[in-house]
Amino acid sequence: MRPEMLVYAALVLVSAALLIAFVRVVRGPTLPDRVGAVDLSGVCAAGLSVLGAAVSGQRGFLDAAVVIALLGFLGTVAYARYAEKESLK
Repeated sequence: MRPEMLVYAALVLVSAALLIAFVRVVRGPTLPDRVGAVDLSGVCAAGLSVLGAAVSGQRGFLDAAVVIALLGFLGTVAYARYAEKESLK
């Protein structure tokens, strides 16, 4: 099997994971479920960006992946702080 085929297979699988995460965002019964799904969406988006860099050879996709991952991490930390303050009330 050629390495390019593995990259394309990974693109399909990560795209499917992103679709499943979006379904969880819409149907998630609780706010923590939705926040976890949004975090997973950010990880999948960063992964798609890295795979896009592998396919196209453009290094700009890697910069975008770092920014997406950082924003996803900061969003999750912000929600955790919010949840902690709400639980102390």
